[in-house]
Order: sequence, then structure tokens, then C-alpha cells
Amino acid sequence: MSFKPWKQSLLAALALMAGTTAATAQNVQKAQRAIEVGRYNEARALLRSQDSPELIYELGRLYQMRDMPDSAAFYFNKVGNTTPMGMVAAGRALLAKGQVAAAEAQFDAAAKATKNKDAKILTMIAQAYAEADTKDMGKAQSYITTAQALNKKDEAELMVARGDVFLHSEKGGGDAMSSFDRAIAANPSYAQAYYKKGVLNVRSRNFNAARETLSKAIDLDPSYAPAYRELADMYYLAGQYDLALKSIQKYIELAEKSPTTDAQYAAFLYKSKKYPEALTEVTKVLQADPSNLTMNRLRPYLLYETGDFAGAATAMDTYMKMAPADKIIPEDYSYQGRILARAGRPDEGIKVIQKAIQTQTDPEKITELRRDLATAYTTKKDYVNAASIYSQLAKTGDLTDQFRLATVFSAGKMYTRADSVYNIINTAKPTYAPAYLARAKANAGLDPDAKKGLAKPSYEKYIELSKAEGADAAKFREGLVEAYGYLGVYNFQQGDKAAALGNFQQVIALDPENKGAQNNIEILTAKPKTATKTRTTTVKKGPVKKK
Repeated sequence: MSFKPWKQSLLAALALMAGTTAATAQNVQKAQRAIEVGRYNEARALLRSQDSPELIYELGRLYQMRDMPDSAAFYFNKVGNTTPMGMVAAGRALLAKGQVAAAEAQFDAAAKATKNKDAKILTMIAQAYAEADTKDMGKAQSYITTAQALNKKDEAELMVARGDVFLHSEKGGGDAMSSFDRAIAANPSYAQAYYKKGVLNVRSRNFNAARETLSKAIDLDPSYAPAYRELADMYYLAGQYDLALKSIQKYIELAEKSPTTDAQYAAFLYKSKKYPEALTEVTKVLQADPSNLTMNRLRPYLLYETGDFAGAATAMDTYMKMAPADKIIPEDYSYQGRILARAGRPDEGIKVIQKAIQTQTDPEKITELRRDLATAYTTKKDYVNAASIYSQLAKTGDLTDQFRLATVFSAGKMYTRADSVYNIINTAKPTYAPAYLARAKANAGLDPDAKKGLAKPSYEKYIELSKAEGADAAKFREGLVEAYGYLGVYNFQQGDKAAALGNFQQVIALDPENKGAQNNIEILTAKPKTATKTRTTTVKKGPVKKK
């Protein structure tokens, strides 16, 4: 799932407007802190304890953090728009609804009401942009520049907002990092700045720096839950799955037990390919929050991954009907196509994936969608079209695509072409055992009676690799049963009954209940009988018939 660092809440820590009571100010600051660390229920309780514009404003932020734009707009509008803060709130309500131009008019009015001389209002506007999904950050940057000039020095909160604004841009990572460094320089004890810097380091795969900055945030504030969530992502990306699981569990413990944290845990389990466990968590969240968009997205994904294709198709139809057009992501089309293909609707699936390819601009995503399209063609046994796609993909030299191409050739009984591709893989990766086993099967297709022994070299190489130091015997077992069975039939047909017997005995050692091998051993070890008529026996891979 895509992660948007700017969606995480900012601890505004702004001095409140004139007339705000000390009790209200304290509640606002506590609520801001609770929002920042993901304790939304606690924040809501604090904000509902009194009825003041400042508290209502923070309620709007809270619901925006929870991706509930209607509720966010309701509370922002409730602030009123007769004061500069109220105008900012009105702008945020419009931003939550995606009405950018109208929101900008409200922000301009707020700035004009203060003659562009109130750094706090300008910072609130910058924060509004930073916490929204808006892509055009030009206006936000102008407000930040004006606020910086008024402050005459870096303010940690403004620098964090500046960094989050730059994170809206795909190429704004350098400016964002610089902003977070400036926030730390302005306030070396500001845990959120270290956290934000850690988020960016995770995004750029700079794991050592990420671990250092996130750990610093935790040192400064041991209850800073989001830092553990980012550590979980970092460890996951680094392949340290045990540490990742411990970190996400620590995050949930510190944040709060809620549908929100359950949803984040479910998403993490999905990324970790723990599909049954993730499905359990998703089901739990949807029972409490049926309209949760992310969980409704994950449910068909997980039903597909756990083999319930019919259920996945129904769940995907439900999700596609409820998801706003701007919330649908490429993975949705990818899964929808695969689900339809496996649910007995391959033609529909192919159309969905083809449409997704046409609308996608990311080259990597297009490549993944083309692989999904090839899979859909394979599902409907259209091996010619599947092979055509994989042939194009394999031109990059990716051995995985080469293997997929060879597999499709074999499935379509294009065995000679499959053998040619497997030879490429064997040459490039001579110790990759699955390719030898697959090549042997392709050659067996060219020589179904095993009389020519075309599959013999590949099966023998597979057996050789199974005996290499460090080889996992369990992973080779099934392939070895097949290999020794083939060699047994081949050796018998070549007249080498002793070798054939040894081969079938190897099969029994691996699979004691193998009926075909048992029957062939009985034939090979049977004593000759005197008979008036000649009776011919034939050794086969399976049970033997007598003529």
C-alpha cells in the first residue's frame, strides 16, 4: 500500500488566539499531542470536553487524519469564518472536500485579514496544505516564505510543515530533509522532527539513518508510537521480519487499540504476506467500521490470496462501487483483473487490466500489469497471447520472466520453444534446480514414452543439485520422486533392469506409498514363470497393466 508521510498529524504547538482560556489551551495541546501519536479516541474525548473554536478546529484535524472528510468538513465549518482562524478552518473544510480553488480564496482572506503579518495564521495555512492530499504546493510555499520572514529565524513547527509540503512532490525529498534538519537545529528536543526525518529516510531506503533518527525520536519520547510504526516498515523493507513484527506490535500497544490501529496491523500483515492472519484483522475492523475504505480494498486482495476467488470477486465489486474515482489505485485494477480471471470471468479480467495499462504512467506499474495480463490469458488457456507478453518482458533479461515464458510454452505444449528458454536459464543460473526440473518436464513432453531419454540430462542434474551441500531435502523431495521415476522407466526400456530397479527403490525411499514404483519393483523382481503362452510386461511410471 502507498504511504503518504504528510498524512501524519503535525503537533502545531501554536500559541492560541487571544481570549483562549488556560484550560482550553491545555486541552488543545494535549489533544494535538494525542493526534500526533495516533491516540484518536483520547484526543476526541479531550476535544469534546468543551465547546470552543480551538477545540472544534482540532476535531476537524482529527477526522481529517482519520480519512473522514465529511466529518472533518463538518467540524471545520462549525468554527465559523468571521475570524482569521475561522477562515483557515473554512479553507480546510473545502480542502477536505477537494475544492482547492475555493479553499485558496479562504486562506487568502485569512492572510489578508492579518495583513500577512501573523506568522501563526500563515503557519496554520501551511499546515492545512501539508495535511491535505493537494498536489500543487506553490501557494503553501509562498505562505511559508512569508512566515519565515516574519519569524526572522527558523521555527521548528513551521520547518516541519515546510518539510511535509515538499513531500507532496515526488522530487521534493531533498528540500524536505533540509527542512527537518532545520527543525532539529531550531529545537534539538523536538521528537516529531526526528520522526519526520526518519520517515523520509525509510522512504529513500537509507535504513541506517532511518534507524538512528527514529530511535532518537523514541529516546526523546518513549511513548512516540508512530516511530515504532516506521521502524516496522524499515525492518520489513530490510528483510528483518521478526524485528518488523515486534515494532508494529509495540506501535499498536502505544497508539491505542482501535479500528484504526487494527487496520494498520492488518495492512502490515498483508505486506508481510501473512494473508490468513491479515484477513482475520480486516474482518474485525469491518465489523466495527463497515465503510473503512482501506479495509474494503484489502478484503478482496486477501480473499484472492487465500484462494476464495468467488468471495474475492464479490468483495471487489463492493469495493469498486464504494471507492471514489480518485481513491482507486493501480493495484486495485491489477487485483480486480486477476480475481475475475480466477473466478471464471477471464475476459472481464483481461479488459480491466488492459484498461489499467492504458491509464498507467509508471513504467514499473505497467510492467506489473502486463504480467497480470499474461496471467489472465494463461488462466483462460490462451497461451499464445500469454507467451507474446512474456516474450516482450523477457527481452530485458529478467530470468523470472524467462521462466514464466518457458512455463507458458510448456503449458501450451510448445515444448521445443520451452526447452530453448530453459536452456538460457540453465546457462545463466546453473545451480537453479527448479529450472532443470521444469526443463525435464518439457523434454518429457517431447518424448512421452521416455524412449529417447530427452529428459534424462535435466533430471540427472536435478538429482545432482539435490545432493549439494546445504540443499534443502524437503524442497527436492517431490521433484526427486519424479526424476527417479522417469529414470527407472528409461533404464528399463534400455534393457538395464538393475539400474531401473535402483531408481524405483529410490522412489520408495522418498515416497513409501507410491503405487507405481511398488508395482514396477514387483515386476522387476518377480521370478520367471513357465507358461504355454508368452506374456509381456511393461514398466511404466504408474501402475502396470499386464497384457
